[in-house]
Amino acid sequence: MYEYLRGVITAVYPDHVVVDVGGVGYLVNTANPYRYQVSDDPTTIYVYQAVSDTAQTLYGFVDFAEKQLFLKLINVNGIGPKSALAILANPDHQGLLVAIKTNDVGFLTKFPGVGKKTAGQIVLDLQNKLDDLAPSAAGELFTPETVPDVPDNSELADALAALGALGYRETAVKKITPQLRKFTGKTTNDYLSEGLRLLTK
Repeated sequence: MYEYLRGVITAVYPDHVVVDVGGVGYLVNTANPYRYQVSDDPTTIYVYQAVSDTAQTLYGFVDFAEKQLFLKLINVNGIGPKSALAILANPDHQGLLVAIKTNDVGFLTKFPGVGKKTAGQIVLDLQNKLDDLAPSAAGELFTPETVPDVPDNSELADALAALGALGYRETAVKKITPQLRKFTGKTTNDYLSEGLRLLTK
């Protein structure tokens, strides 16, 4: 129904942003909300609307290519929107495409919610269906409330909350937290990108 929304970002949370379009605030779930910043300058977010018996949910993407990759992922048996967002949160989309084309199941199973069977299904379903994508596309979960306490670094705390919202296990995130504390990031997006790199390397 919707191709994209153009408006101003009024709020950024670990798993979604709020986009004000003509006085209406749209809650948009995104793979990495911290790519966006609260600002009076308008921005464009490509969206996909999922409709069920109980909810209507908007998923947002930084560009059309990312949206197309999301649509391909959710068409794989065993991959829902949340798992697709967790996969897309890793900025190395080119590495993802290479992993699918080369049957690198080990790379794919590093994402939350993706076991060997689902990784194999991703390869089976998508291995020969990626050529039309634009080059730019190229256990117990924890919630933000259980993020390790890092009162001295709100950007790191927000990034850890975002990793939890994406579905990464608390034990895995705690394991990389000391490395992130030493990381010289300036923004939440910096910490989140580094955390995703550490979790999927």
